[in-house]
Formats: sequence, structure tokens, C-alpha cells
Amino acid sequence: MSKQKEALIKIQGIQRVDGDNDVVELLTTGFFSKRKDGYLITYEESEATGFEGASTTLFYEEKEDRVTLTRSGSVNSQLIVEKGKRHQCSYDLGFGSMIIGVSCDHLQSSLSSEGGNISFGYSLDLNTALTSENHVSVSVVPKSRLRAEEAPAARG
Repeated sequence: MSKQKEALIKIQGIQRVDGDNDVVELLTTGFFSKRKDGYLITYEESEATGFEGASTTLFYEEKEDRVTLTRSGSVNSQLIVEKGKRHQCSYDLGFGSMIIGVSCDHLQSSLSSEGGNISFGYSLDLNTALTSENHVSVSVVPKSRLRAEEAPAARG
């Protein structure tokens, strides 16, 4: 298990509803760490994502090929995206929560103790009726690695 590292985190989310795509991008700072059974990424949401006042934790469990996305604060939600499984999860709309079905479409990770990328796609359903298809890409670069890459250029 490694200690938490400050990191630059880039998130892109695409939500498709009835053929229309809604794209949200966020570049923020947060924390990243290697855990015994996976990787933990935490960051604060902003007005751009529609979840201002919420803290988000993304935990990727390597062996299970599972991502747990937890938001707490102004909204409280937990989504579990796991290859080959459908989970029922609590989703907070800001004025109340509901139970939704979450099915993994794909999950791919190149995360290591030095950061990396994770992307996953999932479908949301309500009473088994498809409500949206979603794709999330997260890129993590520890700030220590950014400084190390900038140092030779600064000397040059």
C-alpha cells in the first residue's frame, strides 16, 4: 500500500440519451494511491460536472475488474461497474435518490503506482428500461512525476 500522492486528474464523461451525447470534461487536482487490492482516486467535483460540493472517490479493484464510484457531500451516490455483472445502485438526483441498474459495457485500466489511465462504459436502467449509456475516461499523473518531467526542460 502506498501513501496518497497529489495528482493531476483529467476526467471525461460522455452520456448518451436517445442518441444525443452530453460531454463533460474536468481537469482538477486530487489524490491517488495504490492499495493492496487496487487503486484509489479522489477529487472534488465542480460546477462543470453538475456535482459542485461533492467529493468523488473512484476505487478500481484489479482482481475483480470492478470500479466503485462514490460521491458524497451535496449528493450521495454509489455506482458499481463490474465486468459481466449488473448491480443495483443508489443514485442521488439532488432532490432524492433512486435505485438504478448498472451494467458494465467495458472496463480497461493501465493504472500503476505511477498513475495511468482507466476507462469504463456502463448502461443505466430504471425498472430494466435503458435510460442512458455512459463512458468515463480518467487520466492520473502524480504531481511528483510532473515536476520530474519539467525539471530537465527548466535546466536546458
